[in-house]
Amino acid sequence: MFFCSISGEPPQDPVVSQKSGHVYERRLILKYITENGTDPITGDKLEESDLITVKANPKASAPRPPSATSVPALLHTLQNEWDALMLETFSLKQQYNSLRQELSYALYSQDAATRVVARLIRERDAAREALGSVSATMGVAPAVAGGDVEMAEAGQETGVLPEAVAKEIEETHQVLSAQRKKRKAPAGYVTPAEVRTFTAKHTIPSLHSPSPAGITALAVSSKHPSQFLTGGNDKIVQLYDRDTDKVLASLKGHSKKITHVAIREELDESEPMLLISASADKLSKIWSYDASSNDYIPRATIRTHKGELTGLAVHPTSTLVAIASADHTYSLHDLTSGTLVYRSAVADEPFASLGVHPDGTLVAVGTPTSTIQVYDIRSGDVAATLSPPDSAPFTVKTLSFSENGYHMLAPDSLSSVAIWDLRKPKIAHSIDLGEGFKVNKVTYDFSAHLLGVAGSEGVRIYAHKTWEELVRFEEGGEVADLVFGEAGKEIWGASGREVRIWGLPA
Repeated sequence: MFFCSISGEPPQDPVVSQKSGHVYERRLILKYITENGTDPITGDKLEESDLITVKANPKASAPRPPSATSVPALLHTLQNEWDALMLETFSLKQQYNSLRQELSYALYSQDAATRVVARLIRERDAAREALGSVSATMGVAPAVAGGDVEMAEAGQETGVLPEAVAKEIEETHQVLSAQRKKRKAPAGYVTPAEVRTFTAKHTIPSLHSPSPAGITALAVSSKHPSQFLTGGNDKIVQLYDRDTDKVLASLKGHSKKITHVAIREELDESEPMLLISASADKLSKIWSYDASSNDYIPRATIRTHKGELTGLAVHPTSTLVAIASADHTYSLHDLTSGTLVYRSAVADEPFASLGVHPDGTLVAVGTPTSTIQVYDIRSGDVAATLSPPDSAPFTVKTLSFSENGYHMLAPDSLSSVAIWDLRKPKIAHSIDLGEGFKVNKVTYDFSAHLLGVAGSEGVRIYAHKTWEELVRFEEGGEVADLVFGEAGKEIWGASGREVRIWGLPA
């Protein structure tokens, strides 16, 4: 410890003289130099430039004053600190008991509210059954005013597309079909030669719960390429940010596994990004960001279908969503409210998959008997029926229109995929994947020059027209879903509880 050579006390701002080596309090020695110009101890000439600041350890505490260094003073200090600690502990115990009482009251209130809601639901169901019995006896259809609190749609089954919606679809068709004729791959888009060099880039592990494990659906944002949406066997939908490695939202509300997910990008400030999920529980949910809760909440719950939902796609208008179901129908819903705007007539077969043409006028649905039905949305009529020749019956669980609108990719057997030329229509080419390969997902990239197949033996990427296999990835095992990333420079796959990303080598 240093002591000032003038005051004899520990200095607050110590300096040392280069000439004499004595330690001083800065303010005292500066005052002495100003008045005398000499060292107060040696009498030698001394200037401010001869003083050097003494730097102490920043973690070291200042010395106690002399009044606090005696034994009685130390005991008094310890007694004060002990009393303060006891008072703080007593205060914390009081707050703890108060919180316990508040929590107990809240739990009792919630239990009572739950019982009331359950009783009201039973009464509502009983009333509906009674109304249904009366209606059946009288031979009239029951009319229910309003709907479930969670049920956003109030529309009834309809076989006619509303005029306003039909006009919007037609206008979108006119714009997009004109662009399609001139459509080329954007500048900087990946080339087949670059795809051959793709390698594993990133693996995002342990998404969703381990029981039941497995990611079943994947969607990647086109406006926010680092964000992606997943659905799992654990009935949860997750929005994840790859750049920050954080879950942005974990959405619960389904009672069975998620079958499909989709993202509707934001249109403007009044139309934010929407997250859409479809499930085996026959429900589809539309989620939107809520600034007040800083989380995504359900905007609408769609309860139109009576069977498992097997297809989901955002319509090119960006205001509609198309849904296919095992109940032999597909439907269109308004994305703002979830309201049903169109539901197809009941088909002879259940629908196992769905795809929307990039111009917005056609919807294709796969069936369990190897057939693909292509419907004209505007009229509701079947525009084409595609059935692979000489094929044993199988379920068409996935299909994809090319972005230029001329072709459609779909399985034509359990272990092969066909490229249908929609202008003829007939199969332009069939790719044999091997007997052990089970197809889970097929998809085209935005340029329509690449096509991807995901299945039981990983991922394979092919060049359109030449049908050459460019690259395959088998290290992840079975891949349930597949998405081409921004500019085709990345390929995203859902494998088990992981999301794997392949792309250009670093």
